[in-house]
Amino acid sequence: MAKVTPFLMFQGNAEEAMDYYISLIEDSEIIRITRYGANGPGEEGSVMHAAFTLKGQEFMCIDSNIKHEFTFTPSFSIYITCDTEEEINRLYENLSSGGGLLMSLDNYGFSKKFGWVVDKFGVSWQLNLQ
Repeated sequence: MAKVTPFLMFQGNAEEAMDYYISLIEDSEIIRITRYGANGPGEEGSVMHAAFTLKGQEFMCIDSNIKHEFTFTPSFSIYITCDTEEEINRLYENLSSGGGLLMSLDNYGFSKKFGWVVDKFGVSWQLNLQ
């Protein structure tokens, strides 16, 4: 086995999501994007396959060319350990904007500050202050 990589399936906004995530998390980048062409099964120009990193962790994603009745679920989330109050507050505010709150920022006993949000793309994020 070479490696294990989280894979996110979007319904037409994969590139927007990647751009948003790398704008929020430093040391992150889009590694590569392969797009559907004019004769492909997906919408021309949409993401057939892409890879990006968030703080060194690689992710893959696509814009599914098949419409599904499901989307992301909070049972899978991206867990971020923040170094500062400013960082956790900024990520919490930005990632929850247009999305939803699962757990507000608070001290829950297992962490001095923790929050759980769903972003505007439906992806779930757990934020923990180290």
